[in-house]
Amino acid sequence: MATTRSGPRIGTAKVSIVGVGSVGAAVAYACLLRGTANTIALFDTNAARVRAEVLDLNHGTQFTPACRIEGSDDISVTANSDLVVVTAGAKQKPGQSRLDLAAANVAITQSVTPRLLAESPDAVILFVSNPVDIVTAAAIAVTGVDDGRIFGSGTVLDSGRLRYLIAERAGMAIENTHAFVVGEHGDSELALWSGASVGGIPIDSYTVDDRVVFDARTRADIFHEVVRSAYEIIQGKGATNLAIGLSTARIVEAVLRDQRRVLPVSSLQTGIHGMRDVCLSLPTIVDAGGADRVLEVPLSEDEAAGLAESAATLHNVQKSLGL
Repeated sequence: MATTRSGPRIGTAKVSIVGVGSVGAAVAYACLLRGTANTIALFDTNAARVRAEVLDLNHGTQFTPACRIEGSDDISVTANSDLVVVTAGAKQKPGQSRLDLAAANVAITQSVTPRLLAESPDAVILFVSNPVDIVTAAAIAVTGVDDGRIFGSGTVLDSGRLRYLIAERAGMAIENTHAFVVGEHGDSELALWSGASVGGIPIDSYTVDDRVVFDARTRADIFHEVVRSAYEIIQGKGATNLAIGLSTARIVEAVLRDQRRVLPVSSLQTGIHGMRDVCLSLPTIVDAGGADRVLEVPLSEDEAAGLAESAATLHNVQKSLGL
């Protein structure tokens, strides 16, 4: 029987969100709508922005599950949090890769994470800032907290994009499609097609009118759309925020409700598939203590090689930043 790790008290949870730009505000809004926490605290160095977001959210609380919303440009507003979501950092601009943001956002991470733990020593900290794998590694390195309490949102949203596109092609509800994107949350990520299924049918066996729906070309087209979709959204409206808000709220709930849900979050790898000393995404049990056990899902030869390449990409960036 699985043992429950220490974590938040269900029903009295406080979630703090660090950085209230478009992503932080979307996370707060999604958590409010879903009744994720009893208290949501916003922290940002832009006092006027924090006040505006707090007012805007509070004005809608008549129409949501009960929740106290507060905010400040003083980090003490995050004190006694059960979970802290970090979205602070430079924003990805059109034409930039997530890794282009590494140096600036690592510096922010190294500064803010110890301060957050000083205010909430037992909190789980979830990083959403990009490049999420690198900033998660930086946070673990600067604090020495390597037990899964610090982890990243990883490829949860990427996997959602993949499942959406599979469902569209299959003409089926997204809840009946299953597939993971793993590795870097970025250009070197990969889809685990060997384990993907539609309605319980392996994806390479799924047919309609005796026609294979997901042939190699179709799978390649779908995955290209997964990888490039964030760039398209950024080009069109300046930021991706709504879907990451919803997916982050889902991760938060897995922690606060101790759900032991399998999600492809980014955590410090300790040997699965030969991955060590790098943060990247693999299917992981998420519970009250954060990122728990990483599952050693079967990989094809090509998938194993792709994962190793993704890990090498991240290792090289970590090395260049002294992590």
